[in-house]
Amino acid sequence: MSATQQERTIRLAAVGDLLFPIDPLGRDRPRDPAEALRGVQALLDGCDAVLGNPECTLQAERMVPTEPRVLAEEFQIQSLAKAGLTVATLANNHTFDCYEEGFARLRRLLDEMHLAWFGAGMDLSEAMSPALVEAAGVRLGFLGGVDAISGPAQVAGPGRAGVAPLEMPLLIKRVEALREQVDHVIVSPHWGEERFDFPSPRQVGQGRALIDAGASLVIGHHPHVLQGLERYRDGWIAYSLGNFLASEVPFTDGGRVTWNRTERTGCILLADLTARRVVSVRQVPTFDDGREVRIDDSAFGRDRIRRVNRAVASPITAARYRRERFRVQVLRPLLKHLRRPPVKKLLALRPGRVLRALRGRLGSH
Repeated sequence: MSATQQERTIRLAAVGDLLFPIDPLGRDRPRDPAEALRGVQALLDGCDAVLGNPECTLQAERMVPTEPRVLAEEFQIQSLAKAGLTVATLANNHTFDCYEEGFARLRRLLDEMHLAWFGAGMDLSEAMSPALVEAAGVRLGFLGGVDAISGPAQVAGPGRAGVAPLEMPLLIKRVEALREQVDHVIVSPHWGEERFDFPSPRQVGQGRALIDAGASLVIGHHPHVLQGLERYRDGWIAYSLGNFLASEVPFTDGGRVTWNRTERTGCILLADLTARRVVSVRQVPTFDDGREVRIDDSAFGRDRIRRVNRAVASPITAARYRRERFRVQVLRPLLKHLRRPPVKKLLALRPGRVLRALRGRLGSH
């Protein structure tokens, strides 16, 4: 390799969860990702490779019994490529929402589009195989793994279709072997707890072990909110990129998963790479208002990036993580319940007004 090739810099963009499910009740028009991403198109067009996490499968007759199920139409996957996606991680908990048939349809479509993918397969060997991408002479290899706590319908095994498991000894061996073939290994784990602002102590250990094994970047998905970015040795770990395309997820009973301001705030991770090193990494906050994703230049977006980065800069202990679990899984649902109209009205009543109303009612009998 010449000195010119060694110093040539390419730009990799990585985006968070891509959620654009179809409505099983037909209430909403299927969202077109290319239309939704017009606000960030110029930035993506300036990158040599774009990694994303399409959390979906294609429709098939047989579906997993539990909801939410995240199903897409073929034109939406094709639209992602038009918007600039060049590498797709299928290492997520919705790739097998329609079992093998839905995955086989998705895999076939991606292959027809010549869009690189990784993180799932018809057996363990395929699921653990890397996606290989070369840009301006810089060779990139992508690997994925799904933590069982995220609830995948099928996990790959010998002779069994599914997503790549987040089994550290196996993944570390794959990273070490791939590092001999490419300039940079990028690992995309699907891990962590939904809506937690920072990773668990276990995740921190896993991310650093992957860097120790030879990965240049570890880029996480699944929590649906931003988590922090940290430099570790010569690599970088982005624990969660949050939601990028944050469409609501409908249920067959008419309900849906909705997203608040924090959950609609994600980021684009931009990494400038030469064949020898990671030159720089930065986070660009984004916001999906339900119609279009745009660069979030507001104070909210910038503050969100600062907050999550501070959260991983401090030691993450078991006690601190327990407090975060209480905040997200106990306190947050309680406060949400108290904001419901009947309870909210009741809490808004002044004690004196309640007593006067009771006296008036008792006096009328």
